Amino acid sequence: MHPSPAAPLGTCDLCDAHKGDDSGAFRVLPPVFPSFGGVAAFGGPVATVKCFEDNSLVKAAVETPGGGRVLVVDGGGSLRRALVGGNLAASAARNGWAGLVVNGCVRDAAELAATPVGIRALALVPLPTEKRGEGQADVAVLIQGVPVRPGDWLYADADGIVVSDRALG
Repeated sequence: MHPSPAAPLGTCDLCDAHKGDDSGAFRVLPPVFPSFGGVAAFGGPVATVKCFEDNSLVKAAVETPGGGRVLVVDGGGSLRRALVGGNLAASAARNGWAGLVVNGCVRDAAELAATPVGIRALALVPLPTEKRGEGQADVAVLIQGVPVRPGDWLYADADGIVVSDRALG
């Protein structure tokens, strides 16, 4: 695994510092997103895509400069088709994305593990998506019941994933 300089703060430390925050500014995602990428810990400002079994907008996003951002993909929790595979992960790494969090599936496990980008998803499935050009970019999404908005900050490491309405640390 490659370390990420963009994620110096551990999620446990962040939770310790913000455990009393009941304002909704600090949120913790459920522990259902195992790591599949070559970077175990990552963080950065959030960009979002909302799509269902169609990764057209995911592909479009990772082909743009990431600038250290994290792409949060709301795939509706579908376990039927992979929204990210080896080619899109390589594109994300090449274009400077810190990581991807996919509320859905990914594929090409060996390629993902060898790619220097953080990738969290619900599971692996080998079936690719249909390309229909559907979905929405830069919209508020609900990831496993937790609201995530463009411009939030996301931090991920071996202990979990947290989201804040501002940069922490």
